Amino acid sequence: MTTRPEGLLAYIAVTAAYWAFMLTDGALRMLVLLHFHELGFSPIQLAYLFVLYEVAGMVTNLSAGWIAARFGLTSTLYAGLGLQVAALLALAALDPAWSVAASVAFVMAVQGASGVAKDLAKMSSKSAVKLLAPKDSGGLFRWTAALTGSKNAVKGLGFLLGTALLATTGFLGAVLGMAAVLAAILIAVILAMPPGLPRSKKGAKFSEVFSRSANVNTLSLARVFLFGARDVWLMVGIPIYFSGVLSDGTTAGDRAAFFMIGGFMAGWIILYGAVQASAPAFLAPRAGARPT
Repeated sequence: MTTRPEGLLAYIAVTAAYWAFMLTDGALRMLVLLHFHELGFSPIQLAYLFVLYEVAGMVTNLSAGWIAARFGLTSTLYAGLGLQVAALLALAALDPAWSVAASVAFVMAVQGASGVAKDLAKMSSKSAVKLLAPKDSGGLFRWTAALTGSKNAVKGLGFLLGTALLATTGFLGAVLGMAAVLAAILIAVILAMPPGLPRSKKGAKFSEVFSRSANVNTLSLARVFLFGARDVWLMVGIPIYFSGVLSDGTTAGDRAAFFMIGGFMAGWIILYGAVQASAPAFLAPRAGARPT
């Protein structure tokens, strides 16, 4: 099977926009975590900041198939990018004088919107892969592995970007700068998006989001707990621990610690992405046949 040129161009445009989104998503993770750690939030309070992000993303991911069919892949991509811009602008309005409870509630709500935005953008790109990848010789597996691996590599760079921005421009400058860049990318994608991706289908049923395979549904449920456990120790625990160990409590020490934390997290996630992208090469020989 060959991919039509207009479909391939649409996939490239969606993937490029998705990479830009994930760069800001990774940066925002580090910005929120380390900024509020500087303000004196406890690790438990910091973990709460990401609860709604994960829950909102999970709900969006659950209904992703219906959303894509009902509104079309380009519309969901635009919605994801636009919602992320709005979330970044909302964070710029945060007042340090607010109480801890008010700050946690506000940031949780904004992070929830960001979680929806992330899964809308992710769903658009991964659905494009499913529609456009070659169906023979394990093409779908290879394309999906490459997209997922590259996404995590870009997100790892986002971790480094976030800590670098926090150390140099501060929280407000960082979120406003990222909002401006992402808004420009959204406009460029809207203007330049070629045809080739499916449009909306009004007759789509929500019941179609569930797989007919019990194994797939069980695996999806297991992933919820896997990602929840991962975020507790990797996305919150390790950066906060390193911040306490690497910083001497001075402003200069905090800034140096930010760079080291960002570098470690970037290296970890980029390596993780490289392993994901290499999965077809690892698994095919062991399976005795190329995965499909």
